[in-house]
Amino acid sequence: MGFGVFIHRSDSIYDDSPAERYQFPHPYLGRVEACVGDWIVYYEPRKVAETRGYFAIARVQRVVPDPTAPGMYLALIEPGSYLDFASPVPFTDADGVVERGVLNADGRISGRAQAAVRPLAPDDFNRIVTLGLNDSEPLLPRVDGGASLSGFEEEQAPFAFEQPRERVEAFSSRIVRDRIFRRVVLRAYDERCAISGLKLINGGGRAEVAAAHIRPVEANGPDIVSNGLALSGTAHWMFDRGLISLSDDLDILISRQSNDLDGVRAFINKDGRAIAPRRLIERPHPHFLRWHREHCFKP
Repeated sequence: MGFGVFIHRSDSIYDDSPAERYQFPHPYLGRVEACVGDWIVYYEPRKVAETRGYFAIARVQRVVPDPTAPGMYLALIEPGSYLDFASPVPFTDADGVVERGVLNADGRISGRAQAAVRPLAPDDFNRIVTLGLNDSEPLLPRVDGGASLSGFEEEQAPFAFEQPRERVEAFSSRIVRDRIFRRVVLRAYDERCAISGLKLINGGGRAEVAAAHIRPVEANGPDIVSNGLALSGTAHWMFDRGLISLSDDLDILISRQSNDLDGVRAFINKDGRAIAPRRLIERPHPHFLRWHREHCFKP
């Protein structure tokens, strides 16, 4: 087992779904197999417009031949392991190249940086994940009075672990995952409810919208921004109970079982469509929307 870097482009020609699978050709088989049972970091190259750099982590469960493409393989991602970074990490920062393993003996970037799959040294893994999971300005949920939610305090300490292996438990923590998922989704939607268009900030500076999973965690829904929606309390309640849903084109669907159809129509965006993030890669994926329509929505 060992850490690794998987290059993924938002415009990839490969049949990738970062939270579920990574497609690759035979020459990379040995490198990918070396990562089975361990964590990898996804990286989007600098030549991609508005690159996200190092943008997520996931755990490789196993590798299988791709049944639909001879000579290709699939690295299957362990369900529930994928996590978008709260802060995407650039290839270089003020201290230089973040992934030191791509430097040659002269301190220059070597050809290793071009490899679509490459091993990642523990120190590099630790450095990248520390930067990626550092949520110094968390968008916290509403709390009444002086109540404190464990893991969501206003002065949240940044993630800091001296040993990379200590991070495994943190990756599995629902508190950590919910906090990061909320940050990523609310940023994608500019803290605005996708269904009603409302953007409300309470007196404590907290956004009044929640980050809702389209396919719930309990149903193996991943913590990826394309499986999320920013929803106000009312919209979240209706979405979870199947009273509203979305088409693949983000038309808002209203259940005929609602007891106040006129009220729901007045509540949703006037054009009848959900607000979408600016970046295509962050928009709700049809795969997750279809799951919600088939398993939650009440036509």
